[in-house]
Amino acid sequence: MLTAILIMALGAVVLGAALGYASIRFKVEGNPLVEKIEAILPQTQCGQCGYPGCKPYAEAIAEGEAEINLCPPGGQEGVRKLADLLGREVKPLDAEEKPKQVAIIDEQTCIGCTLCIQACPVDAIVGAAKQMHTIIESLCTGCELCIKPCPVECIRMEAISENIDNWKWKYPVIEIKPIKRAA
Repeated sequence: MLTAILIMALGAVVLGAALGYASIRFKVEGNPLVEKIEAILPQTQCGQCGYPGCKPYAEAIAEGEAEINLCPPGGQEGVRKLADLLGREVKPLDAEEKPKQVAIIDEQTCIGCTLCIQACPVDAIVGAAKQMHTIIESLCTGCELCIKPCPVECIRMEAISENIDNWKWKYPVIEIKPIKRAA
């Protein structure tokens, strides 16, 4: 009995050491710039920028394949933060900037088709087939991807008013004026 326990303990130590060595030896280094860019993006995974999510968009920005002004949920504030990080010029947002919003389902009209559940990139809609669906407001990113597939048009977007729970400090706007030189 004691011999079996010792053999198992020795095996665990050897395998643990092998796994520890492999994690150090074969560590995959990611691009730290991509991680910094992704941290600035709003993580809505909505695809409004033309990329399937925030990470592919961050990778495209880091490689110079995409402009920094394509993210409507990030707004002009996100463009400014990306410009500061990358040392690029601040450009106007390439889409209409909208206030923060959340999807609302009219539960009386919902037929339970599950098309909105399939369209939601962050799983903020719960429900079952032929049952009423509802939105988990804390998870909803306001990407509007659930509106188009709804056959009965029971989903609407509602702006979130700023309050103490969701208020964020605005990015300062700094205007640089050219220096006038005497002629």
